[in-house]
Amino acid sequence: MSDPAGYKSIALDIAQRIVSGEFPVSSKISGRSILSSHYQVSPETIRKAIGLLKDENIVSVSQGKEITIISDRLAYEYIHRNQFLKSVYSLKMDLQQLLVQKREVDQKFEALISEIINASDRMKNLKPYHPVEITVQENSPVAGKTIANLQFWQHTGATIIALRRGTEVSISPGPHIILKVDDVLIVVGDGQVQERTEQFINP
Repeated sequence: MSDPAGYKSIALDIAQRIVSGEFPVSSKISGRSILSSHYQVSPETIRKAIGLLKDENIVSVSQGKEITIISDRLAYEYIHRNQFLKSVYSLKMDLQQLLVQKREVDQKFEALISEIINASDRMKNLKPYHPVEITVQENSPVAGKTIANLQFWQHTGATIIALRRGTEVSISPGPHIILKVDDVLIVVGDGQVQERTEQFINP
């Protein structure tokens, strides 16, 4: 890390991990080479960070360079005294984790949609059966009601092959599922199915 406060951010991050219990009092934490790998900085930057914590009596460092946690109370006080220095590393790690989770969700969703389309190939090839997506909008009369109570197929001629709710996708949802605002229905039917279903869901 190139900014001069990098080691301070790492010291804060380690203090936060002590307070959270990830690094309990009296425990030994990883050597500098492992810590430098974890934070992707030089051992010298780690040495400075550990030096700050040692000066605050939060950790002790033996002659053999072993790092021991000695006070979570002082770690807590250190964080609050320096709270204007947000831990860049914690924020960066949280963001990286969120991006990884987002990619995983996107991949799962794409895979499920592919399964849905493949599963509906029989209907898709019997034109004009094409899957369409319709979102339950705010103030929709169908929100809060089950598919069965709505007599969905009788009113629209549409077959619901999937329901997407946030990041969750239900294949062939049962008749007792309650529809909610922002649900996305994936339906198939004849050439007018989209218009009829849209009018029924969002008149």
